Amino acid sequence: MRHWLIFGTFLLLLFGCGGGDDGPPPSPEGALLVFPERDSECTTGVSISETLSQVTFEWQPANNTDRYTLTVINLTTNSPQAISTTNTSASLSIEKGAPFSWSVLSSNLVSDDTATSESWLFYNAGSQTTYAPFPAQIQSPAAGSTVQANSEGQVELSWIGADVEDDIVSFDVFFSEANPPETLLTSTVPGTTQATANVASGATYFWRIVTTDAEGNASDSGVFDFKVL
Repeated sequence: MRHWLIFGTFLLLLFGCGGGDDGPPPSPEGALLVFPERDSECTTGVSISETLSQVTFEWQPANNTDRYTLTVINLTTNSPQAISTTNTSASLSIEKGAPFSWSVLSSNLVSDDTATSESWLFYNAGSQTTYAPFPAQIQSPAAGSTVQANSEGQVELSWIGADVEDDIVSFDVFFSEANPPETLLTSTVPGTTQATANVASGATYFWRIVTTDAEGNASDSGVFDFKVL
Protein backbone atom coordinates (compact mmCIF):
# COMPACT_ATOMS: atom_id res chain seq x y z
CA MET A 1 0.00 0.00 0.00
CA ARG A 2 2.82 2.31 0.86
CA HIS A 3 4.43 1.70 -2.52
CA TRP A 4 1.21 2.69 -4.30
CA LEU A 5 1.00 5.84 -2.19
CA ILE A 6 4.57 6.82 -3.10
CA PHE A 7 3.93 6.04 -6.78
CA GLY A 8 0.72 8.12 -6.80
CA THR A 9 2.48 11.04 -5.16
CA PHE A 10 5.22 10.82 -7.80
CA LEU A 11 2.66 10.97 -10.63
CA LEU A 12 0.97 13.99 -9.07
CA LEU A 13 4.31 15.78 -8.83
CA LEU A 14 5.24 14.78 -12.38
CA PHE A 15 2.07 16.06 -14.03
CA GLY A 16 1.52 18.93 -11.62
CA CYS A 17 4.95 20.41 -12.31
CA GLY A 18 4.99 19.59 -15.99
CA GLY A 19 5.26 22.40 -18.53
CA GLY A 20 1.90 24.02 -19.20
CA ASP A 21 0.66 25.58 -22.41
CA ASP A 22 2.80 28.68 -22.96
CA GLY A 23 0.70 29.80 -25.90
CA PRO A 24 1.85 30.45 -29.45
CA PRO A 25 5.42 31.61 -30.12
CA PRO A 26 5.88 35.39 -30.23
CA SER A 27 5.17 36.98 -33.60
CA PRO A 28 7.66 39.43 -35.12
CA GLU A 29 6.82 43.12 -35.21
CA GLY A 30 7.17 45.49 -38.13
CA ALA A 31 10.39 47.47 -38.38
CA LEU A 32 10.46 51.27 -38.27
CA LEU A 33 12.20 52.64 -41.36
CA VAL A 34 15.00 55.20 -40.99
CA PHE A 35 16.80 55.87 -44.28
CA PRO A 36 16.28 56.81 -47.11
CA GLU A 37 13.69 59.14 -45.63
CA ARG A 38 10.09 59.17 -46.82
CA ASP A 39 9.41 61.20 -50.01
CA SER A 40 13.03 62.38 -50.16
CA GLU A 41 15.90 62.63 -52.60
CA CYS A 42 18.68 60.24 -51.62
CA THR A 43 22.04 61.94 -52.25
CA THR A 44 24.33 59.72 -50.16
CA GLY A 45 24.64 56.77 -52.53
CA VAL A 46 28.10 55.70 -53.67
CA SER A 47 28.43 55.96 -57.46
CA ILE A 48 29.53 52.68 -59.03
CA SER A 49 28.78 53.46 -62.69
CA GLU A 50 27.15 56.09 -64.89
CA THR A 51 23.73 54.58 -64.21
CA LEU A 52 24.02 52.90 -60.78
CA SER A 53 24.80 53.90 -57.22
CA GLN A 54 24.98 51.83 -54.05
CA VAL A 55 22.52 52.95 -51.37
CA THR A 56 22.53 51.73 -47.77
CA PHE A 57 19.05 51.24 -46.30
CA GLU A 58 18.59 51.50 -42.53
CA TRP A 59 15.79 50.61 -40.09
CA GLN A 60 15.32 50.17 -36.35
CA PRO A 61 15.42 46.73 -34.69
CA ALA A 62 12.01 45.06 -34.49
CA ASN A 63 10.86 42.99 -31.51
CA ASN A 64 10.81 39.18 -31.83
CA THR A 65 12.72 39.34 -35.11
CA ASP A 66 15.67 37.19 -36.21
CA ARG A 67 15.81 38.14 -39.90
CA TYR A 68 14.81 41.02 -42.15
CA THR A 69 14.04 41.00 -45.86
CA LEU A 70 14.56 44.35 -47.58
CA THR A 71 12.56 44.87 -50.78
CA VAL A 72 13.23 47.83 -53.08
CA ILE A 73 11.06 48.46 -56.16
CA ASN A 74 11.94 50.68 -59.11
CA LEU A 75 8.64 52.49 -59.68
CA THR A 76 9.49 53.29 -63.29
CA THR A 77 10.05 49.68 -64.34
CA ASN A 78 8.22 47.92 -61.43
CA SER A 79 11.36 45.82 -61.02
CA PRO A 80 11.95 44.57 -57.43
CA GLN A 81 15.20 43.76 -55.68
CA ALA A 82 15.33 41.90 -52.37
CA ILE A 83 18.01 40.98 -49.86
CA SER A 84 17.80 39.04 -46.59
CA THR A 85 19.89 39.94 -43.54
CA THR A 86 20.10 39.61 -39.77
CA ASN A 87 21.33 43.21 -39.53
CA THR A 88 19.33 46.43 -39.45
CA SER A 89 20.88 47.77 -42.64
CA ALA A 90 21.63 46.48 -46.12
CA SER A 91 23.08 47.92 -49.33
CA LEU A 92 21.78 47.56 -52.88
CA SER A 93 22.91 48.94 -56.23
CA ILE A 94 20.02 50.84 -57.81
CA GLU A 95 19.43 53.10 -60.81
CA LYS A 96 20.30 56.77 -60.56
CA GLY A 97 17.57 59.35 -61.07
CA ALA A 98 14.71 56.87 -60.60
CA PRO A 99 11.85 56.71 -58.07
CA PHE A 100 11.74 53.78 -55.65
CA SER A 101 9.64 52.32 -52.87
CA TRP A 102 11.18 50.28 -50.07
CA SER A 103 9.93 48.18 -47.16
CA VAL A 104 11.21 45.60 -44.69
CA LEU A 105 9.68 42.21 -43.80
CA SER A 106 10.36 40.89 -40.26
CA SER A 107 10.48 37.17 -39.44
CA ASN A 108 11.81 34.83 -36.74
CA LEU A 109 12.78 31.19 -36.33
CA VAL A 110 9.94 30.12 -34.01
CA SER A 111 6.88 31.59 -35.71
CA ASP A 112 5.35 31.30 -39.16
CA ASP A 113 4.05 34.85 -38.84
CA THR A 114 5.73 37.81 -40.50
CA ALA A 115 5.30 41.57 -40.24
CA THR A 116 5.83 44.24 -42.86
CA SER A 117 6.95 47.80 -42.28
CA GLU A 118 5.45 50.85 -43.93
CA SER A 119 6.43 51.40 -47.56
CA TRP A 120 8.43 54.59 -48.15
CA LEU A 121 9.13 56.38 -51.43
CA PHE A 122 12.32 58.17 -52.48
CA TYR A 123 14.24 59.30 -55.53
CA ASN A 124 17.79 58.05 -56.00
CA ALA A 125 19.83 61.11 -56.91
CA GLY A 126 20.83 61.52 -60.54
CA SER A 127 22.01 64.30 -62.81
CA GLN A 128 18.62 66.01 -63.03
CA THR A 129 17.86 69.13 -60.98
CA THR A 130 14.10 68.56 -60.78
CA TYR A 131 12.18 65.34 -60.28
CA ALA A 132 8.83 64.13 -61.53
CA PRO A 133 6.27 63.39 -58.81
CA PHE A 134 6.24 59.88 -57.42
CA PRO A 135 3.73 57.69 -59.29
CA ALA A 136 0.41 57.79 -57.43
CA GLN A 137 -0.02 54.85 -55.05
CA ILE A 138 -3.46 53.28 -55.44
CA GLN A 139 -5.40 52.80 -52.19
CA SER A 140 -8.84 51.60 -53.24
CA PRO A 141 -10.33 49.76 -54.91
CA ALA A 142 -7.37 47.39 -54.69
CA ALA A 143 -6.08 46.00 -57.96
CA GLY A 144 -8.04 42.93 -59.05
CA SER A 145 -10.65 43.34 -56.32
CA THR A 146 -14.43 43.03 -56.54
CA VAL A 147 -16.40 45.87 -54.98
CA GLN A 148 -19.97 46.86 -54.22
CA ALA A 149 -21.26 50.14 -55.65
CA ASN A 150 -23.13 52.48 -53.31
CA SER A 151 -26.86 53.14 -53.54
CA GLU A 152 -26.24 55.72 -56.27
CA GLY A 153 -24.29 53.30 -58.45
CA GLN A 154 -20.93 54.85 -57.68
CA VAL A 155 -17.52 53.71 -56.46
CA GLU A 156 -15.00 55.92 -54.68
CA LEU A 157 -11.44 55.88 -56.01
CA SER A 158 -8.62 56.88 -53.67
CA TRP A 159 -4.84 57.15 -53.89
CA ILE A 160 -1.74 58.69 -52.29
CA GLY A 161 0.42 61.26 -54.05
CA ALA A 162 3.85 62.59 -53.09
CA ASP A 163 6.62 64.71 -54.57
CA VAL A 164 10.19 65.51 -53.51
CA GLU A 165 9.64 69.23 -54.16
CA ASP A 166 6.05 69.19 -52.84
CA ASP A 167 4.72 71.04 -55.88
CA ILE A 168 2.03 68.74 -57.31
CA VAL A 169 -0.56 70.75 -59.23
CA SER A 170 -2.97 68.07 -60.44
CA PHE A 171 -3.98 64.43 -60.54
CA ASP A 172 -5.59 63.41 -63.86
CA VAL A 173 -7.73 60.32 -63.32
CA PHE A 174 -8.40 58.20 -66.42
CA PHE A 175 -11.22 55.67 -66.08
CA SER A 176 -13.08 53.37 -68.48
CA GLU A 177 -13.99 49.78 -69.36
CA ALA A 178 -11.22 49.82 -71.96
CA ASN A 179 -7.64 48.89 -71.18
CA PRO A 180 -5.67 51.13 -71.14
CA PRO A 181 -8.15 53.75 -69.95
CA GLU A 182 -7.97 56.96 -71.99
CA THR A 183 -11.16 58.70 -70.83
CA LEU A 184 -10.45 61.53 -68.37
CA LEU A 185 -12.75 61.10 -65.38
CA THR A 186 -11.55 64.17 -63.50
CA SER A 187 -8.57 66.43 -62.88
CA THR A 188 -8.28 67.14 -59.18
CA VAL A 189 -6.67 70.06 -57.36
CA PRO A 190 -3.58 69.62 -55.15
CA GLY A 191 -4.36 67.77 -51.94
CA THR A 192 -7.41 66.01 -53.37
CA THR A 193 -6.75 62.27 -53.63
CA GLN A 194 -10.28 60.95 -54.13
CA ALA A 195 -12.72 60.77 -57.04
CA THR A 196 -16.15 59.24 -57.59
CA ALA A 197 -16.93 57.08 -60.64
CA ASN A 198 -20.29 55.91 -61.96
CA VAL A 199 -20.27 52.13 -62.51
CA ALA A 200 -22.52 49.31 -63.70
CA SER A 201 -23.05 45.98 -61.96
CA GLY A 202 -21.01 43.13 -63.42
CA ALA A 203 -18.61 45.40 -65.33
CA THR A 204 -14.82 45.52 -65.04
CA TYR A 205 -13.14 48.92 -64.97
CA PHE A 206 -9.60 50.11 -65.55
CA TRP A 207 -8.08 53.29 -64.14
CA ARG A 208 -4.79 55.13 -63.86
CA ILE A 209 -3.54 58.46 -62.55
CA VAL A 210 -1.15 60.94 -64.14
CA THR A 211 0.43 63.24 -61.55
CA THR A 212 1.83 66.59 -62.72
CA ASP A 213 3.97 69.11 -60.82
CA ALA A 214 4.57 72.84 -61.22
CA GLU A 215 7.59 72.22 -63.49
CA GLY A 216 5.47 70.23 -65.92
CA ASN A 217 7.03 66.91 -64.87
CA ALA A 218 4.55 64.03 -64.89
CA SER A 219 4.37 60.43 -63.71
CA ASP A 220 1.95 57.61 -64.49
CA SER A 221 0.63 55.23 -61.82
CA GLY A 222 0.17 52.38 -64.27
CA VAL A 223 -3.17 50.66 -64.90
CA PHE A 224 -5.28 49.09 -62.15
CA ASP A 225 -8.55 47.22 -62.46
CA PHE A 226 -11.54 46.16 -60.37
CA LYS A 227 -14.91 44.47 -60.91
CA VAL A 228 -18.30 45.63 -59.66
CA LEU A 229 -20.71 43.13 -58.08
